[in-house]
Amino acid sequence: MIDLDIAENGLWTVTLNRPDKANALTAAMLEQLCDIAERAQEARGLIITGAGRVFSAGADLDAARAGLATSPLWEQLSGAIADLPCLTVAALNGTLAGGANGMALACDLRIAVPTAKVFYPVMKLGYRPQPSDARRMAALIGPARTKMILAAGQKITAEEAHIFGLIDRIVAAGDLMTTAQDLMADSLAAEAEMAQAILADCTRV
Repeated sequence: MIDLDIAENGLWTVTLNRPDKANALTAAMLEQLCDIAERAQEARGLIITGAGRVFSAGADLDAARAGLATSPLWEQLSGAIADLPCLTVAALNGTLAGGANGMALACDLRIAVPTAKVFYPVMKLGYRPQPSDARRMAALIGPARTKMILAAGQKITAEEAHIFGLIDRIVAAGDLMTTAQDLMADSLAAEAEMAQAILADCTRV
């Protein structure tokens, strides 16, 4: 349910592939994502996307109730992505919800299709967001808008997310992966040490 493509140029593309369940994440999927993110230290670039019309609904509800909602795997995953020395892009093929926000927030860039929405409904289920999610979101869009999404539970559109600065670019669905790959082009063409030095000079949360 997690697909990994490694291109000859060093670009790793990770696809959440459980479209019949809105790419909701199970413990096994999270563990696989953590393993990929930790191995991706050798990647020249990383794109994370989803199959179907939803990027991810977050935790699978049955798994969440069984303990996944409070699993340390969420922080392990987002931390591993944030620590990668290469350029990372979240290509949001649709709505981003719940704990799946951590993956996108940990990436350097976020692009989305016009129909994507962002929300975090975990409070209604009695769970708190991961601490790093709140910190990374506040660093991108400020504390007030972060509270609007996390504390007030507001669902925001791709256009609003773009205005806020949570999404960096909105593109047509058919252009999503091409745009993500184009964003990688210069980084992939540069010497690895040069690309890593440039990224290191930019503050990551």
